Amino acid sequence: MALNFPNPVRLFDPGRSCISFWGSDASLEIAFQIDIDALRKLGAETGDGEAQMLATFDSHRDAILKAAATAYGRHKTSYHRLTAVDVSGRG
Repeated sequence: MALNFPNPVRLFDPGRSCISFWGSDASLEIAFQIDIDALRKLGAETGDGEAQMLATFDSHRDAILKAAATAYGRHKTSYHRLTAVDVSGRG
């Protein structure tokens, strides 16, 4: 079974400077985090607050999930942290 993202939940974590989200591969849950710097690369207008970060994530969800699937395809581990390089298409 391929990686999919049935759970729309995403959480802003200012202490880790990221947004966390989850995918599934069969019965395995895969944890992802995307760096705040990566979000800013996707949405230059992104502010520092939770609402702005989550809005940027939501408006770029397809690109973020594509980058997550690519990262997972390279290394099938249970955790991945996406950086600006991952979302730029050069990762």
